[in-house]
Amino acid sequence: MSHDPHQHLVEMANDIGAFFATGGREHDAAVGGIVDHLQKFWEPRMRRKIIEHLHQGGAGMDEPVKEAIRRLEAAAAPAVN
Repeated sequence: MSHDPHQHLVEMANDIGAFFATGGREHDAAVGGIVDHLQKFWEPRMRRKIIEHLHQGGAGMDEPVKEAIRRLEAAAAPAVN
């Protein structure tokens, strides 16, 4: 039996996503809330690992979480002039 080292992060991210999806929030607002939460409360190491997991296919991630992780990665990328 193999253990996915990212599973705990995926579960946490999906829980955060479920929280922001409640209360009738629009999709973009929910995704923005997920990004904001991850930027404020997750260590850089955790953010790198969840981005890595998305690059490996994002198994187990809910779609709004995948979108949030893509936005998180884009926000962290250095600007190219």
